[in-house]
Amino acid sequence: MKKYKITHLISADFEATAIVNEDEIDEKTNDLKSYQKPDSKFNFTMIKGTESITRSYYEEHGTNTNDSSKKRVINRWD
Repeated sequence: MKKYKITHLISADFEATAIVNEDEIDEKTNDLKSYQKPDSKFNFTMIKGTESITRSYYEEHGTNTNDSSKKRVINRWD
């Protein structure tokens, strides 16, 4: 029996939060220092109801999933 890998590309809003010590940011100048952009130091929570599928596709799943010669079936909603 064949197996298929289904992939959905999703767009959604997320909240990124981090708890930091007072010496890690500068309140007076609003400088977030190393916390300017969210990264692995942050906890991410998806805002419920903001998700939307931008693209979906499926491909035959086998031992070599990086084979670019395999045909993908793409459904676009953009």
